[in-house]
Amino acid sequence: METVTLWRPTGPEELALVEASGWREWPPRLPDQPIFYPVLNEEYATMIARDWNVRASGAGFVTRFEVRKDFLDRYQVQQAGGKTILEYWIPAEDLPELNANIVGIIEVVAEYR
Repeated sequence: METVTLWRPTGPEELALVEASGWREWPPRLPDQPIFYPVLNEEYATMIARDWNVRASGAGFVTRFEVRKDFLDRYQVQQAGGKTILEYWIPAEDLPELNANIVGIIEVVAEYR
């Protein structure tokens, strides 16, 4: 089974919900969040966690997780800016299926305050 490593910058509230799941799944999107945006490189996740999440909520975390490639093959990689600003756009209604395709646990790899 081939997997893809993804990163997600997150704030403390979302991270608390991930922890409550046993580090196994992302929480449902809020009504004003129709898309879940995991990113393809740690540098981009770090930039968002450090420069946006800290300002918005006092802390930012970079998480890393593995997803089955055959699930991700349904989605195109989106370039959201520069050459390394790459992310998947997973519709909120597909998040339970994404969670079912996470291999292992969601890990915190960096913290910013």
